[in-house]
Amino acid sequence: MKAAQITQYGDAGVIAVSADIPRPSTAGGKVLVEVHAASINPADSAIRSGYMHQMVPLHFPATLGIDIAGVVVGADPGVGGFAPGDKVFGMASIMAGGSGAFAEYAALPAGMLAKMPAGLSFTEAAALPLAGVSALQGLETLKVGKCRTVLILGGSGGVGTIAVQIAKNLGARVIAVCRGSSVDYVKSLGADQVIDFENGAFPADLRDIDSVFDGAGGEAYKSSFAALKKGGTTVSVAAQPDAELSAKFGVTALGQMTEVTTARLERLGQLVSAGSVRVHVERTFPLSKVRDAFLAREAGHLKGKIVLQIRE
Repeated sequence: MKAAQITQYGDAGVIAVSADIPRPSTAGGKVLVEVHAASINPADSAIRSGYMHQMVPLHFPATLGIDIAGVVVGADPGVGGFAPGDKVFGMASIMAGGSGAFAEYAALPAGMLAKMPAGLSFTEAAALPLAGVSALQGLETLKVGKCRTVLILGGSGGVGTIAVQIAKNLGARVIAVCRGSSVDYVKSLGADQVIDFENGAFPADLRDIDSVFDGAGGEAYKSSFAALKKGGTTVSVAAQPDAELSAKFGVTALGQMTEVTTARLERLGQLVSAGSVRVHVERTFPLSKVRDAFLAREAGHLKGKIVLQIRE
């Protein structure tokens, strides 16, 4: 089978598509999926560059990729809930027990897989798992709901676009931060107020926010502490918790390690089926252009996700 692999850490130039990779095994409670589409996440760039090598070193050659959507073709004996022909989506990262998503076939733990929502394309479904679960888990931690205000940083990115929609579905007042070119787009997702961070500091009257969900990191994350009310909470999927700012402003700062589970994927599917969340794919690339896909993602200025079409 074909797969996008690396034999060393580095920039997008270290990725090569090989055509003679054996299909992965389903041993250990895994499901084998014929991959139709796979999306690219910031974590994929971090893994490829070696940023996470001290936490989980790769064994080369390593197949890249986290998010998949495709069709079940087999499973380890004893794995229930999935049958050949089922359309599914989930997480196949080698750092979480999978075989890697950027391949024609992927094996992944059954607990990181769910059936696709009806009416969703493989391309759209592939854009959901990590970004969608990151948003869902973060908002759960923050207890976002009615009569509460949440500030969402990176509102036009893969995580942020879904977080805005889920927060609105939960009844919260949503303030989102993004680039000026994406303001109208983020408003269309349901945000009550959108701030263009390219215009400088947050508005002086942005105060007493209940919680912050950070999908951007950087200066926006640091500036957001001043907007939180005393006792408020910030959860970041893009930055390490800042203990100094937390103490200065009297708030709780948390980092998030996203845990993709069948239950959370099913919850996402329910929100999509109900029309509460829609998926935006900015661009698609064939597997043969995986380097170009990474470069496009790393250039920024995206609305939503970039997806690889594994089967065109």
